[in-house]
Amino acid sequence: MKSSKVNYKPKDAEKRKAIKPVICYPIESLKPPPMQDYFNARKSLKKIDQIIIPPRDAKCFKVPKGHFFRIYCENGPQVGDLNLWCHNNLDEKFYSGKTRALYGTHLSTKDRLWSCFPYLRPMATITHDTLGWYGYDSDGGSVHDVIGTRCDPYTEKTLSNKEYHFCCHSNLIRALSNYKNISYEKAEKYVHDVLNVFMCTGFTKDTHQYFMKASPVRVGDYIEFFSEIDLIAGLSACPGGDCSTSHSSDDAICHPLRVEIYKCPRDNLNNWKEPKISEYSGKHNR
Repeated sequence: MKSSKVNYKPKDAEKRKAIKPVICYPIESLKPPPMQDYFNARKSLKKIDQIIIPPRDAKCFKVPKGHFFRIYCENGPQVGDLNLWCHNNLDEKFYSGKTRALYGTHLSTKDRLWSCFPYLRPMATITHDTLGWYGYDSDGGSVHDVIGTRCDPYTEKTLSNKEYHFCCHSNLIRALSNYKNISYEKAEKYVHDVLNVFMCTGFTKDTHQYFMKASPVRVGDYIEFFSEIDLIAGLSACPGGDCSTSHSSDDAICHPLRVEIYKCPRDNLNNWKEPKISEYSGKHNR
């Protein structure tokens, strides 16, 4: 007979809770990125393109493999939602969940952005971050998170019963639709969870809910990436502005973001090779 006391506190409860955690995915076995190559290449970068992302909107742009791109804070504090796709295969897209499992809730220099199954390879590596000084604050907050999913019109409708069309999800749909000349319906299937660039977030200590607070980003701050493969990047200038008060509305003060793309001499990348897709057989015990 099963006991009805399914929720009772066991006598050894404290002992059970005191068990030490174990890292799920130790990354020591991963081949480290050739950071010295990246740092050397940064000394001779040549700017080849610039894109302005308007407030409450998004754009897509190509970053060829072996190139760098930077996302700049342009006129005032502003956060952005970043999507990545393999340029020739939209099915290979950024996997924020696995990236989070490997590196933690927030990313900075030397961390890599991995693609989804069945590809699972680095798409980009963060090579410089002017907000690296922030670390974690007393609330447990930090910048550049991979825990938020992106503001979207479905959650907005559920919580407020309002229709708002300039959420980052919708912005990215429009941008990808325009870039690839595909329908909104088709584009939506490829829009995915993001890297929240410049956004300061964490989990509350009491209810453990996802929170946001005013971004510490200043005009001129930037985060820089090295493109490991040919990429389409999609960036939305979030309708939350610096996310100090609200998002998914027209209330927040919003600013544009600036993207710059750089080329570097290949002889500065002697130890770099384009990452291969996962070598897992795909048999799944068949």
